[in-house]
Amino acid sequence: MNEIDYKKGLTDEEVNFRKEQGLVNIDSSVKTKSIGRILSSNIFTLFNFLNLILGLSIILVHSYKNLTFLGVVFCNTIIGIIQEIQAKKIIDRLSILSESKEKVIRNSKIIEVNKEDIVVDDILYLEQGKQVVSDCIIKSGTCEVNESLITGESDPIYKKKNDKLLSGSFVVSGGVYASVIHVGKDNYASIISNEAKYIKKVNSEILNSFNKIIKFISIMIIPLGILLFLKQLSLNPLENSVVNTVAALVGMIPEGLILLTSTVMAVSVIRLSKYNVLVQELYCIETLARVDTLCLDKTGTITEGNLEVADVIIKKTSLSNVEKILSAMCKASDSLNPTMKAISEKFASDTNFIVEQTVPFSSSRKFSSVTFKDVGTFYLGAYEYLIDDEKIKKEIDKYSEEYRVLILVQDINGKKTTLALILISDVIRSDAKETLSYFKEQGVDVKIISGDSEKTVRSIAKKVGLDNYDKSIDMSTVKTDKELIEAVKTKTIFARVTPIQKKKIIIELKKIGKVVAMTGDGVNDVLALRESDCSVALSSGSDAARKVSQLVLLDSKFSSMPKIVNEGRRTINNIERSSSLFLVKTIYTTMLVIIFLFVNMSYPFIPIQITLTSVVTIGIPSFILALEPNKEKIKGLFLINVIRNSLPTALTIVFNIVAIVILSFVMKLDRTITSSLAVVVTGFTGLMLLYKISLPLNKLRFILFYSMCLFFLIGIVGLRQFFSIYISRHMILILPFLMIYAYILFDIFTRIFDYIVRKKIPKKRIN
Repeated sequence: MNEIDYKKGLTDEEVNFRKEQGLVNIDSSVKTKSIGRILSSNIFTLFNFLNLILGLSIILVHSYKNLTFLGVVFCNTIIGIIQEIQAKKIIDRLSILSESKEKVIRNSKIIEVNKEDIVVDDILYLEQGKQVVSDCIIKSGTCEVNESLITGESDPIYKKKNDKLLSGSFVVSGGVYASVIHVGKDNYASIISNEAKYIKKVNSEILNSFNKIIKFISIMIIPLGILLFLKQLSLNPLENSVVNTVAALVGMIPEGLILLTSTVMAVSVIRLSKYNVLVQELYCIETLARVDTLCLDKTGTITEGNLEVADVIIKKTSLSNVEKILSAMCKASDSLNPTMKAISEKFASDTNFIVEQTVPFSSSRKFSSVTFKDVGTFYLGAYEYLIDDEKIKKEIDKYSEEYRVLILVQDINGKKTTLALILISDVIRSDAKETLSYFKEQGVDVKIISGDSEKTVRSIAKKVGLDNYDKSIDMSTVKTDKELIEAVKTKTIFARVTPIQKKKIIIELKKIGKVVAMTGDGVNDVLALRESDCSVALSSGSDAARKVSQLVLLDSKFSSMPKIVNEGRRTINNIERSSSLFLVKTIYTTMLVIIFLFVNMSYPFIPIQITLTSVVTIGIPSFILALEPNKEKIKGLFLINVIRNSLPTALTIVFNIVAIVILSFVMKLDRTITSSLAVVVTGFTGLMLLYKISLPLNKLRFILFYSMCLFFLIGIVGLRQFFSIYISRHMILILPFLMIYAYILFDIFTRIFDYIVRKKIPKKRIN
């Protein structure tokens, strides 16, 4: 094809021709799972497979009443599918809303199109903050790009005419016109990772804990099932042996545990969407709820990011000359950052300066420069990086209490002269003070990491009521890693920070045991966002910041942060409580299976009875408790907290069953009476745990607890024949003593495990 003039771009006819040839940038990435994958991941699970085999075993021995556990499995699967599909639709919709438009030259005009509408040979205009969505070659201009999202290298790379830009990289400074050479699956980023964005590895304590539980059950269930079946077969007919073994294995499987987690997470996505929050990584909700240190980039989070030139202090030459220079510098810039946009809006003089060379602004340099033919070289940026003049420094310090101060410097034969000070004002967000106050109340340590001067950041921090705002440091004075590490331990405000330093600050905070969240909106925040435990981007910010972040605030409101934290706390606390209910059954069943391998007695439960106790002490309560409001702080380790509640209850049930077995031998009780006693005591103990984790009883928990007690009573009395429960005189006499015994054991075991967790288990960093 012919060379395309970058000033004119493609015509509509040329674009349509390339689309007909399939040379269009079809997005090969997958934002969420497809409907088919959701169906398969919910239906074809290990636990569903095991339950299906157990159900077929019951059918083969014609004990159809004991198939009720499959109804629970079916309902769980349907609920999981519905919730996940609903969450998928919301994420897909919000993802489309958050996608930025790409600037292309077509028919000699700059227009904006979706990245999926880009075709081969399109001329892209790429400016600071934009992510490169297709491989391309620079036709005009210069820029610096960061390729860390695809190569791991964080240093900016200078690019000029005829250099190649890789998809997945992003522009740090400057601006270029570039011709697209690859689209869709042929792009570099698609080839190496199938999508042009960084994917943070899921590091979820809940997920890791459940994986350990599943692994343990997977290893134990088959050999224990075979051994128990052989033991039961030596004591009972085939039908009873199958029914007893199935009851034991059904008890070992926490069939609703994984469903509960995915459902609660999906509901969180749906709830957060109402606050215009896009969740790009599901388990980051959990991480944010555990955060104890929040790092903020000042611009866009505490301040609105809308800048304006408040004043110009002339030091040399005249205001009209300064205005011409600044106007010419803005016009020479290929890409206007917020500061340069504010200057260009203030100064719009016509100039005939001829540009010889430009150095675009970058967060690492802290300045930009332009060389004009026959006029000279001019620098605009931070004082510390441009000139050493104590008198000027004192004047800047005075203005820095209220403004961000830039210095305009002229370079003549290597001698730099200060022409003017430009005072930039930034509006503080109306919700910033209230939001920071919330995090203070929650015990979250807030740190500000900014590229602005120390005094400017400190002044804004004071206005919004940030604690320890006086503990600040100018990071341009920090030369060694040792100094940086010491600053991280003692400082609250970090000023004049480079992107690499931002990243190192996050790393050091994590090393000292902090769970770190980072909010940002610019390309200078990308490395720190990527490194943090939980990354939050503002939709109004750069493409790169949004692509690497796990959460995106679509309305760019910092005030949404408390809502996200509260949603995370609700999720974790409620999953923790509900998981305790599920694991009780798994733990006590596993223990009983091992015990009954050595006892010459039939296993005390049948599947229909397990269904009754599971529904009233696990199934219904777990889902109701998992979805109620809960803003309590996250305390301790997830798995330890779950075991702390479930193990005392499981041990209480096991000790009760052992007591019932002994009584059955001594009193020569019928198997039906033994089984009925076991069901009633197990249900009673499960309800004690439900009461404990429901404290303090609000209206919802009060109704839930007493409703479950009523349902259980109806089951063992009104529906006793259906659930194979038989009431006799012996049972009525023995039951009160067993219930008192269960209450005492439950109290003793609970106290023991509370003491062990409180005194013996060390506090660890949760991540």
